[in-house]
Formats: sequence, structure tokens, C-alpha cells
Amino acid sequence: MKSEIKTALILGIVIAVGLVIISITFSTLDEKSETANIQEAKTLDKIDKSGFKMAPDLVGISHYLNTTPEELKKQIENKVVLYDIWTYSCINCVRTLPYITAWDDKYEEQGLLVIGIHSPEFEFEKNPENVKMAIEKYGIEYPVVMDNDMETWKAFENRYWPRKYIADHEGYIRYDHIGEGGYQETEKIIQQLLEERNASLGIQMASSGPLVELEEFEHTMFRTPELYFGYNFAQNRNQLGSDEGFQPEKIVSYSEPDKIDLHKFYPIGNWKNHEDSMELASANGSIKLLYNAKEVNLVTANNAELEIFLDGEPLPSKYSGKDIIFENKITVSEPGLYNIISSEISSSHTMEIKVVGKGFQIFTFTFG
Repeated sequence: MKSEIKTALILGIVIAVGLVIISITFSTLDEKSETANIQEAKTLDKIDKSGFKMAPDLVGISHYLNTTPEELKKQIENKVVLYDIWTYSCINCVRTLPYITAWDDKYEEQGLLVIGIHSPEFEFEKNPENVKMAIEKYGIEYPVVMDNDMETWKAFENRYWPRKYIADHEGYIRYDHIGEGGYQETEKIIQQLLEERNASLGIQMASSGPLVELEEFEHTMFRTPELYFGYNFAQNRNQLGSDEGFQPEKIVSYSEPDKIDLHKFYPIGNWKNHEDSMELASANGSIKLLYNAKEVNLVTANNAELEIFLDGEPLPSKYSGKDIIFENKITVSEPGLYNIISSEISSSHTMEIKVVGKGFQIFTFTFG
């Protein structure tokens, strides 16, 4: 019996010592983990930001959509802010929106605030009702501010659509990107700045998960550049092929061209020359051009029916853009962007658009 008691005592002591060792080990690990977190926060605090500019204030804003000035001021505080400078009739801007709305949905609760800065290129884009329709169309739920006088555009010293600036939670601009693309790089910056923010504020951050992957539009390497119909916009671009040329604020009778050059447009009929567009001054008219691309979009305003011809034939269905509703015809009404041609590969074609509708305005052709 004594031997058994002795053995039990020894076993009890061994177990007790083991428990003490395990407790000390976990306590040490917790202390090390806590120390590592403190060191990480201190490291983050030591980032040299002297080479970064502060994000400017949003100035000259004419309208606040999906927010109010008071709400937005509160929302910005201690947030990582993605400023998206865009305009709703810009095809390059539109192609970035699926990524931006996906990032807003994915990272909003982790501390990201997306602000759309709508800086208009054309006069009709200054109408808040038009911008509201675009916001609904593209599923934008984040705040959008209308920079109609381009004052915030100037405050950012910007010159491009679209452009994304990302500011950290202290307001320093840590990244900017011009145009489309760079989506994975941009999202990694968002994740990095959110990690910095939440470590600095002592907030535990959930795993970011995989990067957003969407189908990205692949541009044609050799494609027709954007063509502008306004005499002020087209200065020094030499894009109007008609012999009659631009005649500011006059109605010009444009004749059928003898030949058509690549990357130039040819209005036919009576068109009034505006600073930013051409307006059909009669019941009927047409536009011809020779282009190279796989996608053609146009920016228009006012009601009209357009009939599209490719190489002298009605637009084949395999080339129909998403806004072609019936055969080779499209009815335009709301001012904005319309996709009329879309194909799998890039190719050169002579396109003619026959227009029915006095007062129809065309601002640009864009290509992809």
C-alpha cells in the first residue's frame, strides 16, 4: 500500500509540474504575441510620410448624391479613402466601375470609404438627374459628389479620366492610378492601408480573402483614338475630315465625301457647330467614318433614331453592340454613352450612321 501511495504522489507531482510548465509557456506566448502586436503598431507609426501629399478638401461641390455634406465629413474621419475621379459618359470610367463597386462592398466594413468625384466633360453631365440615373444603372451605393466647376479636379491637380487616388486613414495620398487596369495592384494597396489603419487604431481585422477577379476589357493595340465633334474639343486634333471644316456656332452644310481617311469623321447634311458637339439642324443627316477597333461607342443627347451600316450593309448581328435593340437600329433619348458595335476581334470598317431626328447632338466616338 505504501508503495502504491508513493507512486500516486510522484505521478501527481509530475502532472502538477507539467501543468505549471504549460501555463507558463502559453503565458509567454501571449506576452510575445502582445509584444509583437505592439511592435507592429510602433513600426506602422514610424512610416515616413514626409514624401506624401495630403488629400485636398472636396471644394466647389454642387451636389451630394448618396450622402450629405455633414454625413460625408463624419464618414471620412479615420477611413482609408479611395477617391475616384470619373464622369458617367466616359467609357474608360465605366469599365472601372465594377471593380470599384466590388471593393466598396468588400471593404466598407473594414474601414474603406469610396468617394466618386464626378467631374463632367460635357454640359449635360452637370445635370444631377442624369448622374442619378447613371448611379442607379451602375449600382453605385457609395457617396458621389458633383464637381461641376472642376474645382476639386484642380485641387487634386488632375488631368485625366478616370483617376483613382487612395489616402490612408491620416489623409496622406499613398497611391494613384490613371486610366483602366492595375486592379490587383490597387486592391493590394487597399488591403495594406486597411491593415495599417486597423493596427494603428487597435481594431482586429478580418481576413481580406482573395482579390476581386472580374472579366477585364482587353483593348486593341492599334485602334482609332477618341473623336471629338465640338470645335473647342477638337482643336489641334485634325479629326474632322470634311472640307467645310469647323465653323463655330454656324449651321454648316456638309457634303458627301469623295473619299474617307482612317481615324476621321465626316458629317453629311446640315449640322450646327457647337463648342462641345454637333447638332443636326434638319430632319435627317448622317455621319461616316473609317475606323479600326473591336468596339465603338458614341456619346449623344436628344431624341433620334439611328440606323447603323457597316461597309455599305446593315449592321450584322455579330457586330451589334449591347445598346442595339432591333436589327441595325437604336433609339437614343437620355444623354449619355451608347455601345453600338462590339466584336471579338479588332478590324477596320467603314461605318455610316443615318440619323432621323432634328436636334440630335453627338459629342464623341470612343473605341476599344
